[in-house]
Amino acid sequence: MPSKFHLQIITPTRTFLDEEIEMVVLRTTEGDLGILKNHIPLVTPLAIGKLKIMSDGTTREAAIAGGFVHVDREKTVIITDTAEWPEEIDVKRAEESKNRAESRLGKDAPEVDTIRAEIALKKAMNRLNVANKR
Repeated sequence: MPSKFHLQIITPTRTFLDEEIEMVVLRTTEGDLGILKNHIPLVTPLAIGKLKIMSDGTTREAAIAGGFVHVDREKTVIITDTAEWPEEIDVKRAEESKNRAESRLGKDAPEVDTIRAEIALKKAMNRLNVANKR
């Protein structure tokens, strides 16, 4: 049986996860990173992406909206603005957000904040990707 370590995922509104797991795979701003027990200590920023949590022969996925991960000998802590399990994602709302962002990006107007629209599009696409894996 693989060794387990403690993982906490914290958002501004709740503790999303607080349990012993075998592995977590997350998307950093530099690429995907897998964390096992006794991983080298680090702090790194997270990108908008999917989080995979493996334990006891099962894999669970969640959508996260960036943040930071802190790994030390005692535990791994992920701090993010939002974290959602697939069943928590409102697919209709995510599709509406995607359509709004695409519409904003399609306009050639100076008042459109393209960076903000691109971030909104990435978040919506990530949520839809995770929700559609149910």
